[in-house]
Amino acid sequence: MGIEGNVFVEFVIDKNGEPIELNVIRGIGSGCDEEAMRVLALTKWEPGKQRGKPVRVKMVLPIRFRLSN
Repeated sequence: MGIEGNVFVEFVIDKNGEPIELNVIRGIGSGCDEEAMRVLALTKWEPGKQRGKPVRVKMVLPIRFRLSN
């Protein structure tokens, strides 16, 4: 289909390092938005820390879709 571009996903990393509350804030369609959210849901992160204790952190991550030659 020749679709390329960036999908921006906003999410929260909870105290256990799991991404929750995933939301596409700018997408490119054609299934890329859904795939970005699916792959991001499979990841594990290091939670943020405040005074040595894990805390929730909100992030926005651009995920690039690019065709190879």
